Amino acid sequence: MQPPILGNKFYDVASVFTAENLLREARRQKSLGEGDIPSICILDPDGDIADYLVRTGQAEVHPSWACYHTKLYTFTRDEIEYGIIPHVVGASFAVLVAEELFVCGCKLLLSMTSAGQIVPMGQPPYFVLIERALRDEGTSYHYLPPAPYSYINPKLLKCQEGTFHGASVPVLYGATWTTDAPFRETPAAIEYARGEGILGVEMEAAALYAFAKVNAKEVICFAHITNQLAQIEGDFEKGPDQGTHDALAVIGVTAKRWKMTQNE
Repeated sequence: MQPPILGNKFYDVASVFTAENLLREARRQKSLGEGDIPSICILDPDGDIADYLVRTGQAEVHPSWACYHTKLYTFTRDEIEYGIIPHVVGASFAVLVAEELFVCGCKLLLSMTSAGQIVPMGQPPYFVLIERALRDEGTSYHYLPPAPYSYINPKLLKCQEGTFHGASVPVLYGATWTTDAPFRETPAAIEYARGEGILGVEMEAAALYAFAKVNAKEVICFAHITNQLAQIEGDFEKGPDQGTHDALAVIGVTAKRWKMTQNE
């Protein structure tokens, strides 16, 4: 029998339930008016970036964000306004929020997720711009037919060429493995991923790239390689303020390059 997740998808048929209608009802129930959000938004699964910005008085809650499950914070850095949503962990949650963000005015979505090291490229922590993600989760199969990987939009990747040359924080380019089950990363599964040249394992990128392809949206996913799957003492250390300064530096350089290409 074909697994249900691979059957009855009808990829060319529109969904009955939409983010637009959900947010319409949320605004009605919460008595919120409509309002645009920043054109560049960030998903912050660990919540460390948003926590730092709120704690230091740099971010505030957006007054018209109507999502039932999250808070959207806004902040300005180097004259660029951003929206950021913390604690959006996992493929299905990330795509649910992505759908809502783009309905409300987002033009570029950046995901900055922690990831476990698969193929060692140095001592964690370090960053990877995800070019492709192994589809070992469920959400992407609701957007795209079965295939091993989801990919970043090639045009979006090209516009980021050279972005990190000479940057204060080095960023690698490569593949990740997106899983729904972090505590089922078995030796055989890890060995397979290594054989594929996968640099890290995370929980959102494959689904976000599938969503982006189907809906022609601009999404860039980063993996912050922060750990060796808890196989060593002292794992999961990100650096000062939980790596926030480095993560914001990567986000800032990426956003500046994107904005430059919008004006060309």
